[in-house]
Formats: sequence, structure tokens, C-alpha cells
Amino acid sequence: MKKPAFGKKSAARAEQPVEPAAAPAGVAEPAGAPGTAPGRSAGKTTQSLLAAAVVLAAVFGIAELRPPAGPAKADGGAAPSTAQVERTAAVCPQPFQGLTGSTTLTAYTPPGTGSATGGASWLSEQAAPATPPSAAPSAPAPSGSPAAAPSAAPSGSGAPATPAPDKNAAPADAKLTLGKPGTPATGPASNGDAAPGTGAVATGALAPGFTVSQTTVVTEQRGTGLSGLTCTPESTSFWFAGASTAGDRVDYVSLVNPESSAAVVDIKLYGDKGLIDNDAANGITVAPGSSQSVLLSTISKGAVTDLAVHVVVRSGRIGAALHAADGAKGADWVPASAEPAATQVMPGLPADATAARLVVWAPPEDDADLKIQLSGKNGWFTPAGNESIHVKAGMVAAVDLGKVTRDEVAGLRLSPSDDRHPTKIVAGLRVDRTGGNGKSEAAWLTGSGPVGARATVADNRAGASTVFLTSTGDAATVKVTGSAGSGGGTPATKEVQLPAGGTVAIPAPEPAGLNGVFAVTVETESGGPVVAARMLALPAKDVPMFTVQALRDDHSTVQVPQATQDPGVVLR
Repeated sequence: MKKPAFGKKSAARAEQPVEPAAAPAGVAEPAGAPGTAPGRSAGKTTQSLLAAAVVLAAVFGIAELRPPAGPAKADGGAAPSTAQVERTAAVCPQPFQGLTGSTTLTAYTPPGTGSATGGASWLSEQAAPATPPSAAPSAPAPSGSPAAAPSAAPSGSGAPATPAPDKNAAPADAKLTLGKPGTPATGPASNGDAAPGTGAVATGALAPGFTVSQTTVVTEQRGTGLSGLTCTPESTSFWFAGASTAGDRVDYVSLVNPESSAAVVDIKLYGDKGLIDNDAANGITVAPGSSQSVLLSTISKGAVTDLAVHVVVRSGRIGAALHAADGAKGADWVPASAEPAATQVMPGLPADATAARLVVWAPPEDDADLKIQLSGKNGWFTPAGNESIHVKAGMVAAVDLGKVTRDEVAGLRLSPSDDRHPTKIVAGLRVDRTGGNGKSEAAWLTGSGPVGARATVADNRAGASTVFLTSTGDAATVKVTGSAGSGGGTPATKEVQLPAGGTVAIPAPEPAGLNGVFAVTVETESGGPVVAARMLALPAKDVPMFTVQALRDDHSTVQVPQATQDPGVVLR
């Protein structure tokens, strides 16, 4: 297998004029400007203060006559309003490296209910804008010189001014564009070891709920498998649990910088003995608009069976993803975990799982004692023989759970054994499925948050998608919708009732007359919080190829705080 390359605002306080006091004996009274009498100076000062008062009165009057739009209630306790997001971005990693495969990118925005209109959506390789040659640094022009003025055609010249580029419009070299909400767009990504990552952007009506999936199918005899993930927003911190450098494992971290400035990244590895210190993992520079992969075996100092990986960005923002390949036993992307928390829930355990391995990291400050629970069709229960796990501070612990689902779909929850002693953890779960001929495939699950109001996964195929729904608290009702197909079809919807603490799996609702791929959206209609995952299964060559992605709240709306009218601010 080829190894991846590494590569102020200020406010003046107006003072009230005062009568000049008599100067003490033997001290001269202060004078004004040269050649001006003291009384005349005081008169000019008074005039200046009167002029300032007039200006303040004018400003005060304008503030009274022109109140802000949509003022808050007078009681000052108005709740914030809700508005749709106007721009959404995500980063997809470099396509599967080391083996020949076929990678597909699929973008989708659910139909909106807000008032946003227009906008655009596109996917571009190495998304940072190129710096034009004319933008080379030069000495600043003197203030007031022609060079300091905005670039425009001379008055009366008849030459049109050069319009500024529209950063909300799709670039000419976009890899893929999304035409409208409600219909996914799909297309091939570049493949091969030198293929770059991809940046995705959506604006206007296409921004709320915008999501992108990346799916790779590998059919080589030595590495047949399915690798999929939902592309993530740029960030400065990414956690992964379940990596390894032992045996046949070939795991690497993909770093993609779609920004116009360089990023500096540290990769921290934790094993069963704690932090693995290696200078080669620190200060990795990722150039703007570039992609870089780091093979974990080059920074782990030997074979380590179970690893937690923390990607920390010192400067800038990047997209990061971790791919794991275990020889002929399977390969997939290890999803980025939710941030460390005392309780972690992992949805999406298939009923026919033949093996499961749990990997947990605890912070350096404290040990973690955790109880292991599964969510079955009737609620939470403790699996016999795997009731708990202890994790030492700053280290990783792992346990083989075997065929833990016992032919029923499930979700897994880790929570403190003692509620008075919560420790924030990161957790991941490797799941294996084995075909009738003994060939296996693997996927990785991770701690995930509730779907909230709405969550979507973009790339689904006819007869190949299963939706896992777990109610983490009270009973809940959710709506699952299959969108129109990328080439046509009518959306389909199904309502699902979940018992308290229970897990239900359903085939994804497929649009009537489906042509192409479709998206699946889950919406919480009532009840307690729900976590969800989608399994895509594409058996090939007797290998039960599959991949599982958690569905996460799309945060398509934001809270806008109310502002009260306060004209007195001009006096402070």
C-alpha cells in the first residue's frame, strides 16, 4: 500500500463651564492664545461648549426620531429572535489514499421555511482564493495621494470601474454546484494520492442546513471497502478515538486549509501510557489552499494498539479528518467526536455486528469510572459481562465487547458510574460486520449530540440506507424524510415513535420515482432528545461493505439578541 505523503470607539465627557477663580497672590492668571486677553479666551471656550451642546442635542434628537428597527419591549426582558444563517461552509478531506478507489461528493440543502432568497452553493478543490500577482506587498501610499484612493476609472474617462469579485458567487472552476434547496447535487471527486481536499460553501437560501457527504468505494482485492463521512466545518480542535498503528493498520490524519493564510497544527496522540510526545507532531504548517496528510505511524513512536488523537490548531482554521485501514479487515473514516463530555452517546450499532471494540480517553486531570449501557427496543440496559470501564487520567483504555448487540440494533452510552464524579471523556467504537464467506468490513462510531430541530445526511442510495434513531431521555416523535433524487423523484416522509431510552431502525424513506442519490433528513417533532445515524451498505465481492455517519444538528438558525433604544448612550 502506498503511504500518504506528509508532508474603539471613544467618548468625550462634556464638562460644565465654571467661573474662573481668582489667582492666588503672587501667581499669574492663565492666559489664552498669545496676544489674547484672558476674558476673550473664556468667551471662546464658552462658545465651543455651547456648540458641542448643540451637536449633542441634534444627535439626541436624531436618535429619538429614528429608532432602531424592531425595538425590544420596554421591560428589557425580551427574548432573542431567531434568524436563518446566511452562509455555511464545510471542508472535505483528501480522498482515500493508498488504494485505487472511486470517490463521490454529494451536496444538499433541505427546503427552507424562512424568507431567505437567492444565494449560491459550490464545492472547490483547495478552496483558498489565489493571490493575484498585483497584490505583492509594496510601500504604503501617502495619505491623500492618488494611489491611496479607491480603484476606479477616472471621472469622465468613460472606462467602466472594475467590479470587486463577489465572494458569494460560485467560482468558475467550482467542482460541483448546488442549484436549489430540496434536490441534491452529486459528482466525482479527484482520486489518487495527490488529490486535494475540498472546500464547500453555501450562501443565502442555500445556507440553512447545507451539508456535504464524501463516499469512497474501493474494490481492490487487498482492500475492498466503503469509506464515508459528512464533511465538517473548519475549526481549531478535533478529537478522534479508535485510531491505531499496530498490526496491519494504516491510519492517517488529513489536514485541509481552505483559508488564504497558513495554519499551524499540533497532533497530540494518547495511548495506554498517556501522551506520546514527539516533536515531529508539533508545529505542522499547512499552506493556504493546500492539503496535507500525516501517517500516524511516523509520529507514534512504535506500534500502539489503541489511540486517541487530538488535532489542535495554533493559528488559523482547518478541516481535519482521520482515516483508518486495517488491511483486508476493513477501512473507513473515523468520525470526529463531540467535544469531551461526562456522557457520550454513540448511535448506529447494526443488529448483525459481529464484533465491537470500545476506546475511551480520559483527561490528564482525573480518572474516569464509567458505566456502559445499550439502548435496545425497550430502553436502556447493561450488557452482561461489560458493565463498566475504568480509564486512568491522561490515558486510553479499550475493551472488546464482542457481539454486544445480540442481533438487535442499538445505541451505546457511557456515563459516570458516580454522578458526583463526572469526568469529561472522548470515546469511539469500532464495529465489524462479517459476510458468509468470512470476509469482514469495519466502521467507526463516535460520541454524538442530538439532532435538535433538524439534521441531514446527503448521500443515500436505493435500497442501501438504514436510519438508526435513539431516544436518550423521554419518549419522542421524529419525522424522517427522503428528499427528491439528484436526477428526479418525489420526496417521501415517515413519522417514527421512539420509546423512552429506546432505539429504532428503519429503511430510509425513498422518493417515488427515484433517479440518482437522495438525502435523508431527521426532524424532532416532540418529546426528548434524539441521536441518529445512517448506515449505507453496498455489498461487493462477498464483502459486507458499509459505513455509518451520525446525523448532527444543522444549526440552520441563530439567536439574534434584542436591543433596547437608549439615546443617552451619546452622553456616556
